[in-house]
Amino acid sequence: MNENPNLKEKEGQAGETCLIFDTHAHYDDAQFEEDREEILGNILNFGIGRVVDVGAGLKSTARAVALAKKYPFVYAAAGVHPTETAGLTEQDFLWIGEQLLEEKVVAVGEIGLDYHWDSPRDIQQYWFDRQLGLAVERDMPVIIHSRDAAEDTLTAIRQAYKDAEEHKKRLTGVIHCFSYGVEMAREYVKMGFFLGVGGVLTFKNARRLREVVEQIPLEYLVLETDCPYLAPEPHRGERNSSLNLPLVVREFARIRGITEAEVIRATTENAERLYRL
Repeated sequence: MNENPNLKEKEGQAGETCLIFDTHAHYDDAQFEEDREEILGNILNFGIGRVVDVGAGLKSTARAVALAKKYPFVYAAAGVHPTETAGLTEQDFLWIGEQLLEEKVVAVGEIGLDYHWDSPRDIQQYWFDRQLGLAVERDMPVIIHSRDAAEDTLTAIRQAYKDAEEHKKRLTGVIHCFSYGVEMAREYVKMGFFLGVGGVLTFKNARRLREVVEQIPLEYLVLETDCPYLAPEPHRGERNSSLNLPLVVREFARIRGITEAEVIRATTENAERLYRL
């Protein structure tokens, strides 16, 4: 791996290099088994400053926490993905709560609803509500997964947001891999949620996401990969990594009519606010 030749182009006005913040990755995934250390060991040279490795279940969360302990620039999120909730127990739930006490665990996630796969919806909804409640109790942001479940996800978050306010607490977070329209984006922004933007932005059929990036205030948008999934063009279908984020930045800048440096600086500052770093 060679140093990114375009890194100096992304320097801020003060001459300091502004690094990209990947707010959602899965380097704990088995697809990185052979070269995980090589990628993470060199990632700073490619303009990536911070990464949040997001748990998708019990084993995944444990691996994410371990990565956060090993690498100074890696943080972790602890949670159970909706398609992993079948069979989840109260003991498992308590264990997730314990992981939130780890120093570099910055969010509850990846949690939410996924109606694309054959996973019991009532169980998904139960554990989604429980994990939202846990986030409010611990005053931590949530990382929301929502696939083919737009209305139910919004309803659950609205209720949790309202309940938090009534108890003088707060619910914040990010809608990961945002895939719905501008109107729904505005509903989340009203509650202070961020929207995750990744490789899908470069796809030809990503009209709705391009409209979201164009119309939603910049201060509510963050960058993510969801690696090893959702690699941007021209690498669509390949294994994704944070090293592909400059391709997303380029398209983001084109849509907004701003420089790549402005995109990086704004989204990195947003990510720091999201995760309270």
